[in-house]
Amino acid sequence: MGLFSKRDPKIKVQSTKRDGYSGWVKCTHCNEMVHASELQQNLHCCPKCDYHYRLSATQRVELIADQGTFVEMFTNFKPVDPLQFVDTEAYSKRLENAQKNSGRDEAAMVGTCKVLGNAVALGVLDFTFMAGSMGSVVGERLTAIIEHALATQLPMVIISASGGARMQESALSLMQMAKTSAALAKLHEAGLPYISVLTNPTTGGVTASFASLGDIIVAEPDALIGFAGPRVVEQAIRQKLPPGAQRSEFLLEKGMIDCIVKRHELKQKLCELISLLTGNQREFQDSSSFHAAYSQTLGKLPQKLKELMALAEIEKPVSKK
Repeated sequence: MGLFSKRDPKIKVQSTKRDGYSGWVKCTHCNEMVHASELQQNLHCCPKCDYHYRLSATQRVELIADQGTFVEMFTNFKPVDPLQFVDTEAYSKRLENAQKNSGRDEAAMVGTCKVLGNAVALGVLDFTFMAGSMGSVVGERLTAIIEHALATQLPMVIISASGGARMQESALSLMQMAKTSAALAKLHEAGLPYISVLTNPTTGGVTASFASLGDIIVAEPDALIGFAGPRVVEQAIRQKLPPGAQRSEFLLEKGMIDCIVKRHELKQKLCELISLLTGNQREFQDSSSFHAAYSQTLGKLPQKLKELMALAEIEKPVSKK
């Protein structure tokens, strides 16, 4: 009879799920389930489809720089609201929210570090801070680190991830395009290499200025790179863009970038490029120091031995062709 009684069942029903997050996430590119720990161990690249997720500036520095070698510089430049700009929200309020959410004071992190033993000047844009947009402080920090690279004779590496110029600063943000480009022109005149790394996305005024001026332009796989977005371009030209347009593979085929490098291989590739572009300078410096030491040694030789060496040089037989 107990089976048919009207008493409440003794089975406890759990109305709420205790474990709200089990660590599994769905890849936005291939829709496969990936564990967060596996994604982190794979440098935030999907192990199923190799889709490259965005990294913060801090994560980029940890990926590229040798451990403990990065020294951040020019943090004294702070953002302000000179135009008192207001759209749906005041620009000053947007800055406060961006600083709170990203943990950084601006979208640019610059400094010096070593990449597998090679000293470089490094600039990184952080997309988590107002989409990595370039305002006055971003332009000033990048210009300052480029001038520091020029003064200390260091190769320059800039890693871009940006939606373009910051509209809340109007013409002041557009001026940064000319300023950073002029600084890179001086770096080029001095014969110092500049490597530009384009990540997803790199668009707008950043693409139209320093991001496209590298001696060698490297891109991550499937990165969106362009001035205007695909939808805006299609509306302007009233035509459908070809599949994959404005992606790094398409731009490599058309010659806008030099190579596509996966995130796991980026540090090694940068080391190889820096060694390649600065190798002749190192050899020249080594040979100059050798000749200087050789001249000092000759100066200490007895006069008679110097005369004999000079005579031997004069009496060298001329090779017959």
